[in-house]
Amino acid sequence: MSTQQFAPGQSLHGFTVERLDVLPSINATMIRLQHQQTGARFMHLERDDDNHLFAVGFRTPPDDSTGVAHILEHTALCGSERFPVRDPFFSMLKRSLNSFMNAMTASDWTLYPFSSMNRKDFQNLLEIYLDAAFFPQLTERDFHQEGHRLEFAEMDNPESPLEYKGVVYNEMKGAMSDPSSLLSRRLGRHLYPTTTYRHNSGGEPSDIPDLTWQQLRDFHARYYHPSNSWFFSSGNLDLPALLKTVEERVLTKFDRLELDSEVPAEKRLSEPRRISEAYPLDKGEPLEKRSMVQVAWLTNDINDSYERLAMTLLSTLLLGNSAAPLYKALLDSGLGANLAPGVGYHDDNRTTYFAAGLQGTDPGQMDAIEKLVQETLEQVASEGFSRERIDGAIHRLEFANREVTGDSYPYSLLLLMRLMGPWIHGGDPLAALNFEENLDRLRSELDKGPFFENMIRTRLLENPHRVTLLLQPDTELGPQQDAQIRAELDKVAQQLSDSEKQQ
Repeated sequence: MSTQQFAPGQSLHGFTVERLDVLPSINATMIRLQHQQTGARFMHLERDDDNHLFAVGFRTPPDDSTGVAHILEHTALCGSERFPVRDPFFSMLKRSLNSFMNAMTASDWTLYPFSSMNRKDFQNLLEIYLDAAFFPQLTERDFHQEGHRLEFAEMDNPESPLEYKGVVYNEMKGAMSDPSSLLSRRLGRHLYPTTTYRHNSGGEPSDIPDLTWQQLRDFHARYYHPSNSWFFSSGNLDLPALLKTVEERVLTKFDRLELDSEVPAEKRLSEPRRISEAYPLDKGEPLEKRSMVQVAWLTNDINDSYERLAMTLLSTLLLGNSAAPLYKALLDSGLGANLAPGVGYHDDNRTTYFAAGLQGTDPGQMDAIEKLVQETLEQVASEGFSRERIDGAIHRLEFANREVTGDSYPYSLLLLMRLMGPWIHGGDPLAALNFEENLDRLRSELDKGPFFENMIRTRLLENPHRVTLLLQPDTELGPQQDAQIRAELDKVAQQLSDSEKQQ
């Protein structure tokens, strides 16, 4: 069925076609539909591409740092109603002709994408993915395997010490011992004090053991519902047949659910904050030059596609290469060894942010780094950027947007990742892909006067929602955390009966 055969208002297998938009820049037509009974949203990118992609996503904002969304993403793939075998996902990974198969948890959404160039294989994977997402078994055993469980250090010796185990628990323990990962998590905690981003969606090792099996199942029942779902497909596939499968396998089995999963905009700080956090470092390791300092500002809403484009370009102009003014000022200062991980503009969250800082520094340099960032921005706002440099940054961005790469990810998945945030937060996903209009508007603004210079003042220098974070090493912290966990586990061990120990 070609796109000419679709029209707004048309009904197809319980879905209503809402609108069609031609996207000449990526040679695609975007078809948007909504399921009448459940409210499920469906987007198809009709493209001359045999690598067919399908994904289903859910808005999953956590209320704590137990890692519930992350653990659920793992556990959902461990067997479902129609495919009750152990780990069907990994069985298919070996046998399927897929060009991509995975699942991913962001800070406020979870996505299950796959792609295949073989139509039969695509259909097989579709059946498995739909069943895994909407009808997983979520057994207690799988929860303990993927999430957290108690084990004796020596499996058959109940007198040996208890330990926490679990795929996600171990994964996050590794991630949270890495200062780079810790820096972005701690920055989120302070930059977003009132919204879901203050929580660690992957799971904080100290909080993961608090999650119960029932809480996991409740989270699935609440958020993995068609009324809270976003379906996506891409390629030259048979869209009516795909809609029919989705409706018959899933949507007919649900009624509409009134669910509030929306993430509100972050409340603005009235004055800047300065925070110091510690990370564990092994005893005997030198403490010098092991700190990180990050200065970050909360910027625009994810749904303002024009602002996102402008901030992306501003970030490139300030930090895009070693000759960019903020990059150069930070490195030339000698205050740190390298740029801090996560510098630049981040537009994944409902409210976006911009960050700049240094790693390989000392705690005493926090003030100097903050001052340097401010003074450099003041200087750039006064002196401005040459039009040649601005045009170069725009050209690179245009090229990146049009480049059809697919070494590790299908091109359609890169397109989906670009529009997922705005789409899931109620914005216009079309603007995320069709950025020509915003670019034309930006060029006309540039002709009028000092556009980026004014942005530096209004979005950064005069913006009081600023957090300066110092992350410094502490050789006492690791042993303290270990002792705390040991005390918790010893207390649990003392309360276990002989039969519980055997179990």
